[in-house]
Amino acid sequence: MNTMPRTVNRVLLALAGLVLLVLGGSVLAVGLGAPPPSWWIHDGRHDVLLSDGDRTRWRDAGWFWPVVIAVLALLVLLTLWWLSAQLRRRRLAEVLVETGDGEGAVVRGRALESVMAGEAEAQDGVERARVALTGRRGTPRARAELALEPRAAPADALHRFGAEALAHARESAGLASLPATVRLRGVKHRARRVS
Repeated sequence: MNTMPRTVNRVLLALAGLVLLVLGGSVLAVGLGAPPPSWWIHDGRHDVLLSDGDRTRWRDAGWFWPVVIAVLALLVLLTLWWLSAQLRRRRLAEVLVETGDGEGAVVRGRALESVMAGEAEAQDGVERARVALTGRRGTPRARAELALEPRAAPADALHRFGAEALAHARESAGLASLPATVRLRGVKHRARRVS
């Protein structure tokens, strides 16, 4: 992932947080009785946000309040979209493969994830596997979840995943290292009847 959007994102977040902190702190201070700052838009703590004249100025224009509400609703939706984008874990779209000629090549991240998951599922005792690649395209990291059958030994499954699926992916992509976080969980199964 490029660091420029991340840096811009952090700077914008810091600026928005600073503005909200200053405005919110000012509102709180004036509300508690502190003298309003020179740049404050109201005269004191009992001043209202919208006077009667401000509220009724646009009464004859039927378009004003629907536009205000639509703009505020759009702002809320954009903020929610941005928040969900921040909370999502980013997956790698492509991994840089070292070809030895100085130029390199790329392989789709989903393809490498699919191959690793398929190789993990081929292991004895692994019912399902999910793999996601994160990080940068030159230095990816793997996040795997292995669903183990009741008879599987977790230590063996973990060792085989590292020695086979992870090692093969690292070697095929020509990576110096491929750190991984592996989560193991057992698969629930129905009890068998014994007669």
